[in-house]
Amino acid sequence: MVSPETGQFPLGFPTCNITDKDTTAFQSIPEGAFDEVASCLVKVPGKRDKDSKMALVENVITLQKCQDVLEAEGEKKTMMKKMMRQIQEEPLDSLSSTVRWQAMETLTQLSHTQPILGWQERSELVDTCVKSVFSLPSVQAMQEKDEAKAEAIQKLYQQTLDALQTLLNALFVEDPTPAGLKSILEPLGPWMNSGKAHERARAVNSNVSVLNHTLLTLPFFMSSGFPALGLLLGRLILRIGDPDEEIGREALDGIIILYTILELQKRTRDKEETNKEELYESNKRFLGPYNPVSPCQNILRVIAEFGDFLGPQQVKDLLLAALEGLKGSSETRGKDSGEMMQLASEVTLSSVLEWYRHRVLEVIPEIMQGIYVQLSHIQEPRAREVALLPVSLLASSFMTEVVVALLTCPLPLDSNGAEMWRQLILRKPSCDVRDLLDLLLTSLKEKPFTKKGRASIVPLAAASGLCELLSVNSCVGRVRRIYPQLLLALLIQVHYHIGLNLPGRMAFRKDTKKDTQPSVFVPVRWVVKVVKTLLLRMGCSYEATFLEDQGGWELMGQAENHHRGVSLLARAMVHYSCQELCRILYLLIPLLERGDEKHKITATAFFVEVPRGSRHGLLQMEQVRRIPEEYSLGRMAEGLNHQDPIMKVLCIRGLVILARRTEKTAKVQALLPSMVKGLKSMDGLLVVEAAHNLKTILKGQDRKLTDSSVYVEMLQILLPHFSDAPLPPSEWKEGCVPPWGAQRQPPGGESMPQPLDLPQSREDVRSSCINLYGKVVQKLRSPRTPAMEEQLISTLVPLLLTMQEGNAKVSQKCMKTLFHCSCFMAWELPKRAYSRKSWDNQQQTVAKICKYLVTTHQDSAFTFLSQSLEYAKNSRASLRKYSVMFIGSLVPCMESIMTEDRLNEVKAALEDLRHDPEALVCIYAAQAQDHILASCWRNSWPLPHGDSWVCDPVPTHRWSPSCENLPTSHQRRSWIMQLLGSWKMSLKQ
Repeated sequence: MVSPETGQFPLGFPTCNITDKDTTAFQSIPEGAFDEVASCLVKVPGKRDKDSKMALVENVITLQKCQDVLEAEGEKKTMMKKMMRQIQEEPLDSLSSTVRWQAMETLTQLSHTQPILGWQERSELVDTCVKSVFSLPSVQAMQEKDEAKAEAIQKLYQQTLDALQTLLNALFVEDPTPAGLKSILEPLGPWMNSGKAHERARAVNSNVSVLNHTLLTLPFFMSSGFPALGLLLGRLILRIGDPDEEIGREALDGIIILYTILELQKRTRDKEETNKEELYESNKRFLGPYNPVSPCQNILRVIAEFGDFLGPQQVKDLLLAALEGLKGSSETRGKDSGEMMQLASEVTLSSVLEWYRHRVLEVIPEIMQGIYVQLSHIQEPRAREVALLPVSLLASSFMTEVVVALLTCPLPLDSNGAEMWRQLILRKPSCDVRDLLDLLLTSLKEKPFTKKGRASIVPLAAASGLCELLSVNSCVGRVRRIYPQLLLALLIQVHYHIGLNLPGRMAFRKDTKKDTQPSVFVPVRWVVKVVKTLLLRMGCSYEATFLEDQGGWELMGQAENHHRGVSLLARAMVHYSCQELCRILYLLIPLLERGDEKHKITATAFFVEVPRGSRHGLLQMEQVRRIPEEYSLGRMAEGLNHQDPIMKVLCIRGLVILARRTEKTAKVQALLPSMVKGLKSMDGLLVVEAAHNLKTILKGQDRKLTDSSVYVEMLQILLPHFSDAPLPPSEWKEGCVPPWGAQRQPPGGESMPQPLDLPQSREDVRSSCINLYGKVVQKLRSPRTPAMEEQLISTLVPLLLTMQEGNAKVSQKCMKTLFHCSCFMAWELPKRAYSRKSWDNQQQTVAKICKYLVTTHQDSAFTFLSQSLEYAKNSRASLRKYSVMFIGSLVPCMESIMTEDRLNEVKAALEDLRHDPEALVCIYAAQAQDHILASCWRNSWPLPHGDSWVCDPVPTHRWSPSCENLPTSHQRRSWIMQLLGSWKMSLKQ
């Protein structure tokens, strides 16, 4: 701070300039004394005692002149860190102290000592000093703030700036290597694009000063080229177009110095002797003079002449440096300044790519990545257009390389990545759309994982790029050329991406409408969205709407339902007579022949679809007749032995459709046994799906089928699904076929295609299987074989118990199927057996049914018992309840044939059911025990604690010893009856 009274700086040293000779005047001061004084320096309060702080700085300098105590690495670095801390403590909004200046003077002297600083340490030091000086307000602003000290502020500012420049030059002298020069120039770079003119001026001035010092000394030969040449040249070129003419003029002078350095290096390599001053003056005339009216002329001249020194990396850096000038809004820079910077950047980008485009082939991925990163900081529309210019310019010559680079953009695509894709065809010069789409199609045919099992982002990125291109109207016409290939490739990619995660490459999609956490990006949903977009852009709005109404898009993205979603799409396309069906058909054949499992399932699902009640499907097309039989009937027959049950179901559907053609009927009917065998070990939904298709063949054969074993085998497959357990609610969304939505009626009264003939929910699997069972029974013809009789007898208990479940639809199907079985077997079941009325309070009815079953089919009595015990374990409480009631009536009827092992099995099952979570099941289990005890097994089922047996057990019977663990209300028969009475009253209410 300058004293207003004396005009001198405090402590009596106005400049304190230290020469190189001072470093040799070191005398004897005890070792460690300098470190002790330096440690005291940081203890001085930052703003309370500036005089004391300056006194310590002076003492440090004095100590330097006395003795070289800095040769020890630790002491030099410690002192530098403390000086840097002093600089960092100085305010950035004012210049009122010489501390910053004196600290940099000290650092300059420290640079003359050993050891030299490392690259990172030097870079950190330069960054600290540059930030402290460059962040200061302009001199005018500081003078206006304190007009009384305007002259002193001007002088102190100039001294501070000179001290910084001296320090930078000294640091270069300390390590006169390319790496040392780079560590000095790098921290200056960001300041050259500042929105404040005084900060840009300081940065340009410092850069030019360092370059000038380099030119004067030039102590090294840069065999690897000038460090960061592209970035430095690009930043200086932008400053030629700066609104401030002084900055532009000085930037051009810096470029001339840089050019001279490069020329000298070239001549040194060629062993030519050159006068530096003469060469500089020659280059100044050659590259200049500065044109303030049209600085772009200077920019074009500079770029043209620097060609000999620009390799691939330098051109890349030059392009990225040009993008830096587009950062910031017009409000930050000012409208005129922003427009001039955009113009300078545009001229630089276009001219560099025009003259040196052939040199960047190997660095195109880095250029694309740099553009993507810079776009996040460029908001002004015109500036974004300029920033995207290299995308279209490079794509016009190197489209493959550009597309490959764009495929590495993070997913899901944000606005920046999407805009880069659209830039390929929106701006001139644009790439050939046909070639672009072919490249994307090739990428869509790749698998989303490599041979080593690693995830690949390429197919998903290609789908994202295609989605963006579809948003450009001019691209839609060209897409139609390869629409069938794109559609099938995307459908297969949907199958590939089901359950596939691509960690490390996925971004989170932010919800801009709600203040919530970003949602996780699910790849398969995104591919399904692209399929939908493709359909809509190709004019298939009815097909897309049909899938939306029928839940097809959700089905398509689920592992167990993917083929159903594809089938719905094929059904809609057939119904609306899609013009591309013939082309799609011929594309499916290679997929069926040579594709992997995903290819085959998706292709087969599309291949075999035909609308219900229509004879116009893919396999019914005239073109199919020209396909060799081995690719139609042969492939469908082979699929019956496929390990994937979905493939079996699809092949059954295809064979059923082929059977409609007269010349194929006999061959398909001969495959009926194989079709039925293929239903084994299938999920209930798939069984119903396949069985619905088999009904067509069964109707066609009627009485012609003499071998009844096929029917019996089909009955055996359907029977286990009578008790198909519902999935837990947590799996309904992903595992169940959702209810079909409302059907849309398109204009003109045209009807919608029918949805797939499938159960609408998991609950419908049982009713569908029971219904199909009855239809097959109707196909049976006399004479009855033992296999037929055994199969139908084994159906009695499942039908009787399921009929009591309480589901009206299921009960009705059970009653009809039981009636068909009775007619064929000539059974005379009690009339109440065909009633859907509940068995509650109908114990006599149950007893009559059990008595009839055991009397008529005594050989199957143990089968009835095993089945009822199995149903007692069912997840549905109603089935457990009525199976227990059935057991209580069935076991007494088996007195003459019951074995001890089977009785023990019954006893154990009833004991477990007395602890059932459903109270009514507990009660009915207790009743069943009573019935069994009252009939004939009172000796094998011991009574508790010496209670005598009475003929009428209802008023006096107590539970077995295990009843001690049950509630008191379960201990006597009378309490059971009271509970039942209360329960009946609640039902009536």
